[in-house]
Amino acid sequence: MDANLLTQFKDLGIAGSLAFSAMGSALGAGAAGMAAVGSWKKCFAQNKNAPFILTVFVGAPLSQTIYGMIVMNAFVELAKKGQFMAGAGILCGMAMGMSAWMQGKAGAAASDAMAETGKGFGNYLIVLGIIETVALFVMVFILMAAGKLS
Repeated sequence: MDANLLTQFKDLGIAGSLAFSAMGSALGAGAAGMAAVGSWKKCFAQNKNAPFILTVFVGAPLSQTIYGMIVMNAFVELAKKGQFMAGAGILCGMAMGMSAWMQGKAGAAASDAMAETGKGFGNYLIVLGIIETVALFVMVFILMAAGKLS
């Protein structure tokens, strides 16, 4: 493969770790946000109090963007030393993004259930935490592989 072509793609891991995790966060927050709005609408239509706590479910997927930024910063430091992990950055960004997206979908279901019953917030939060753990594992393991954690 042409060395110039490789040079053009060397920074993709840096950008990919943040971009893909942020895309997942946007998809997840969007899914949970739409469900929260629908849940509030149902509450208003039934003259029930609309639980503000549903915003927790909407915001949960945003943390994966932070994890992507942490990985991106580690990869920037590696790049300064001439080491590039393009494939690893892209794939870990995608994994963190999928975690955020699925977390948002679970948050959507939690919003509906919470608005309907007014119960179960702790249980729903545990489910979101378990899904979040996937992104945390990806971040920690890639940082270990990159030699940033000892």
